[in-house]
Amino acid sequence: MNTRFDLSNKTALVTGGSKGLGLAMARGFAEHGANVMICSRHEDELKSAVAKIRDGLNVQVDYILVDMTDRNAVNDLARVTLERFGRVDILINNAGSNTPQPIDQIKDEDWDRLIELNLTSVMVLTRALVPQMKARQWGRIIHISSVLGVGSKEARNAYSATKSALIGFAKASALDLGHDGITVNCIAPGPFLTDLPMSLLDESGKQAFADRTALGRWGQPEEIAGPAILLASEAGSYITGEVLLVDGGAFARAL
Repeated sequence: MNTRFDLSNKTALVTGGSKGLGLAMARGFAEHGANVMICSRHEDELKSAVAKIRDGLNVQVDYILVDMTDRNAVNDLARVTLERFGRVDILINNAGSNTPQPIDQIKDEDWDRLIELNLTSVMVLTRALVPQMKARQWGRIIHISSVLGVGSKEARNAYSATKSALIGFAKASALDLGHDGITVNCIAPGPFLTDLPMSLLDESGKQAFADRTALGRWGQPEEIAGPAILLASEAGSYITGEVLLVDGGAFARAL
């Protein structure tokens, strides 16, 4: 194994790690030697994910049941993870959701929930885990933004607002933490075959996203693992404050 990508003796915390992109990243980290903690709101999915992440590997994998819209629960997530693993070297802020609504139809309760889940939970968890990274002078923080954080689509007002905010948040935190050996970046996925976009789009919408990419297809969840491992490892040690588009070339197309 190329030691620049080796994550042995590191611990990664992946929110929303029970399925989709979170599960794919968690498995990728485990394959490169990291111990992994995952969390979500569904214990049955978490138990299944732990088995998939650990399968054939000699790493520690555990889970916590968490509602990321509850700030006290998010702080407890940080505390319990540190109690069980002793450290968090890699933080992947992946948990999020989307409730499409045109601007004149946004419901306050939906707006507030998405802000709390997609943005505020990221701040709370990052804030809680940064001190122990500073103490070791090493850390990797990756926020999962979206192509809809750099562009958008009709009725994606709240989602795009939160995903754009993660980009600004990452840039500010990168400047705060660079002298402490901690990098902070965003990954902005494009069309990936996960439950969330599949539940929101009809067949014509799915085809339209595929047609917009240079590769002419949706991404498979495991294709997010490589970019995440780059940013989480020594291989990405000079990358910080950046947004990595992983979109199959969708943004290469001007029209």
